[in-house]
Amino acid sequence: MHPFRPFAVLPLLALAFVPLLASPVASQQDGLPAGVTREQMWYAPSAQDWAKPCRITWQRTWEDALAVSLESGKAILVCVNMDGEIASEHYAGIRYRDAEIAQLYEPYVCVVASVYRHTPSDYDEAGERVECPRFHGVTCGEHITMEPILYEKFLDGRRVAPRHIMVELDGNETYDVFYAWDTDSVFRAIREGIEQRERQPNPPKGDRSLLERVASREASDRAAVEAAYSDGDVDLKQALLQAAIQNPQAEGTGLLRLALYDLDENLNKMARQGLAQSSTPGAIDLITEALRGLMPEDQRQGLVAALKRIGKDSVRARTLATVQEGLGSASSAVDAAGWARAMEGQEYPPPPGSDEIERRLRNSENATHAAPTDPAALLDLAVAALAFAVDPATVAQLARDPRTSSRYLRLYYQDALETALEAEAAGAADWQLDAVVAVAAYSLGDVPTAHQRAEVAVGKLPPGDPSWNAMAVMDIFADARRRGIAQAVRDKAEWPAEWMSELHATYSVLAQHPLGNVIQVMTHHDFLVALGAYRQAARSLQAGFQRYPESWDLHARYRQQLLRDRGVAALERSYQRWLERQDAPANLAWYAGFASIVAAETQRQANQGDAARAAYERALGLYQRAIERNPSVEQSSNTYMALALAGRARIAMDAQHWQASYDDLLASFALDPGSANVLDGLNFSAFVTATTLHARLLEAGQGALAQSLQEAIDALPPKARQRPAYDTPGAPSQDAQRFGSGGGGG
Repeated sequence: MHPFRPFAVLPLLALAFVPLLASPVASQQDGLPAGVTREQMWYAPSAQDWAKPCRITWQRTWEDALAVSLESGKAILVCVNMDGEIASEHYAGIRYRDAEIAQLYEPYVCVVASVYRHTPSDYDEAGERVECPRFHGVTCGEHITMEPILYEKFLDGRRVAPRHIMVELDGNETYDVFYAWDTDSVFRAIREGIEQRERQPNPPKGDRSLLERVASREASDRAAVEAAYSDGDVDLKQALLQAAIQNPQAEGTGLLRLALYDLDENLNKMARQGLAQSSTPGAIDLITEALRGLMPEDQRQGLVAALKRIGKDSVRARTLATVQEGLGSASSAVDAAGWARAMEGQEYPPPPGSDEIERRLRNSENATHAAPTDPAALLDLAVAALAFAVDPATVAQLARDPRTSSRYLRLYYQDALETALEAEAAGAADWQLDAVVAVAAYSLGDVPTAHQRAEVAVGKLPPGDPSWNAMAVMDIFADARRRGIAQAVRDKAEWPAEWMSELHATYSVLAQHPLGNVIQVMTHHDFLVALGAYRQAARSLQAGFQRYPESWDLHARYRQQLLRDRGVAALERSYQRWLERQDAPANLAWYAGFASIVAAETQRQANQGDAARAAYERALGLYQRAIERNPSVEQSSNTYMALALAGRARIAMDAQHWQASYDDLLASFALDPGSANVLDGLNFSAFVTATTLHARLLEAGQGALAQSLQEAIDALPPKARQRPAYDTPGAPSQDAQRFGSGGGGG
């Protein structure tokens, strides 16, 4: 199987699941005014537009918005947005940056939801907020977290963007505008929602001191307090911290985070003390982050105790507390250190071939015919029968007849299981017996029996055993612990910390076992990440690279880790250093090229066009290098070079460099015309960029260039000229029709 994936989704989004959203319009007959194209109605923002500040004040969390709404008497305005969708791009890049339009939003308490990440992380190395370059004021984590909350409360099971919803203090919706065909109807709804509102906002509060503003949940107050902390002296910092600790209802984790990363150890201690007193879910993430650092054991225990306290009402906090306890202790069931010592420096023979497996099975059958009640002979037969059942040659042979393959394979597993149980009845007692029962039962769908027997087998398993059965039974044991933890979390039930110790130790052994596999490494890593154990997850990834240096899936996780923990600069730098090593994998240049594409997209999200362009150029060079070293990767390299050229074309178009954008698009089409509709990590494709550029060329009086571009677009394969799946038409909401008078507004 080839290691490269020619149409993999670029991983900038870094999400396990990105909901499908829909755009407001797909064609003129859907409701656009006569003679107006979609590109004219929702004209694309330029680089100069994106460089302007977003002028709408977004609240950081839904809880903040509720508190500010109740205190001020203002209604909440929910705004939903998505990357790449034409109207959403227009609102985010132009309308939300327009001072006159922003005035319409001022009477509201505003929140924004988008599932797309635009920065690698939400905080820098000093604990300072890294604001989203698309929306400003909020971090990407905040607008991502907002989306599922709003989906559950207001979106009626439909993920549509752009969307604007007015929510009153009692939680009722005043209007819900989506699938509208022009912008005026949206702004009419926003304006009339306030003009026709019976309830007036409360009188504004007078001037408040900086310390009084610590108790406020309003976004501008939070920003002012945090800025004062960053610029203040030690006395001011201590005063602000003390005020935050004394006002826990404000959930001032922003201040506590700054103190946690401060160079002053006393301020670090105050921050941990404040977190140790926390009792609300808003502190969970920061407590978990604090636990990654070095500190006295009593302070660590205080933070874990805080998680337990919050865990009375939060399954996530309770889970994190148990994870911390489990990872902090050794497993009594699996001696990971003993396994490491036993396997160190060992050379293992290759697994037996099919002929050897069949020979052993025949010999075992003959032995049981001679001594039908001998427990040792029966156990040997059970082991041989299982080896025959799991042999790839057996599976391949049965697969020749799909009608019977599944049934016959079940019979083979059933035979191994029954023979093992017969050996047990005859008095056999060995880890191999429990291993055969566990593997056979698992393959037959009896997962509870498999888990029970695997636990028994692992307890007897001698450290260093190189057999397939040893590997398989440990994998089933790890599966038991993983499922047990996941089920307990779903059931909101407590579970023993020892499960975490056992799971981590077992996967650590499997990472070194001669018959372990990359799926086990990925499962271990992903489960640790899901449980917030980022440090241990990073270590598991590095161990995996020792054996699987060219695994697409491990590289995807490595890129995400670098971006999350060290930022975009470290992404390319890490791959460059890896390339310089003498033991660098043969196809590492291919992966380094992909990393440069991801870096370019990350920089595009931050409106760093020059840096993104340079990263794309490095990607093109790395893919050329990869082809020179291994011609078999030419096709996949051409695909990603085409995507890189399309991304560079988008940068040139935003900067109004028409010829450069045109040239890159035609070069992209020439390299791989079939990938013209493949979305990059920002939800754009070469085809979408080309159609937008065509409209911009006409606007700029570049008719000849526009005509040439249209000819190139028309020459693409039909499938390559399909619009993205999210770009589907839909009927305007009733409020869109009402405020649009038959027209509409996205």
